[in-house]
Amino acid sequence: MKKSQAPVVVMVIMFLLLGVSSGNKILKGSKAMNLCNMSEDDLKICKPSVTKPNPVDPTLDCCTALSKADLTCLCSYKNSMVLPMYGIDPDLAMQLPAKCSLTPPTTC
Repeated sequence: MKKSQAPVVVMVIMFLLLGVSSGNKILKGSKAMNLCNMSEDDLKICKPSVTKPNPVDPTLDCCTALSKADLTCLCSYKNSMVLPMYGIDPDLAMQLPAKCSLTPPTTC
């Protein structure tokens, strides 16, 4: 996968994270919600890294959660245009995989 495609995975993760934290109906459901191998808590852990005005570097917990995710599954959300609506800064989201030293899937 090209380096510029890695951020797409992060954007998807952040969209899902913010959807969970804002009560998005798509992500509501059972107590043990799991989306692309990430729990609601896993998704929330990364939110501070993609939110302005003072984003922080991803924590080890964020990167660990992201490393267990099904990145190909998350890629299926890559064309969403609602990230900014949930407070996700797309530029920050695109930096997350590199900051976590992750390799995105080859087909995304």
